[in-house]
Amino acid sequence: MNIIPPRSGTAFTMKAGQTLTVTDPEGEQVADLLAYNSADIGEVLSSGRTIDYASRIFLTTGDPLYSNRSNVMLRIVEDDVGRHDFLLTPCSREMFKILYPEGETHQGCFGNLAGALAPYGIRPDAIPIAFNCFMNVPVDQATGMIRVLPPLSKPGDRIVFTAEMDLVIGLTACSAGQSNNFRYKPIGYEIS
Repeated sequence: MNIIPPRSGTAFTMKAGQTLTVTDPEGEQVADLLAYNSADIGEVLSSGRTIDYASRIFLTTGDPLYSNRSNVMLRIVEDDVGRHDFLLTPCSREMFKILYPEGETHQGCFGNLAGALAPYGIRPDAIPIAFNCFMNVPVDQATGMIRVLPPLSKPGDRIVFTAEMDLVIGLTACSAGQSNNFRYKPIGYEIS
């Protein structure tokens, strides 16, 4: 298993038909996931398209993840947790300044993804809302207010995706304290 150290990120390619297993080795750790069509990086994972077609915000086993061009990029084939977020954008230096003005600033998942994806020609402005593996963001039905609670993932829990096209993947071990119950831990991943 490959390990992403706490508060960092990586990028890699996948071929159609390969699987990506994202594992939470220690529990309660979020991993931001992005996908781009490797033949045309203008085609990117789309929260809006995926949620629209699924008619729900909590995605799990069997659900396809669509691109901005309505093509299936990834499909969830196994899911130990069943609660992930596809509403919130990757944390960033600016987010830390706005939401935690007296706390530590960090480049966040956005900066980690921007650095990891740059060799593939993907610029920061092309970073969309991420599929936030293991992130627990309940929505109040009456008010629409959201809360970020500790992930429900336990040590060793995983989510498995199948690539439906050749992809460039960005993946992080999230840097936001609230998202990870204020402990920064690694994320594991394997391609097969």
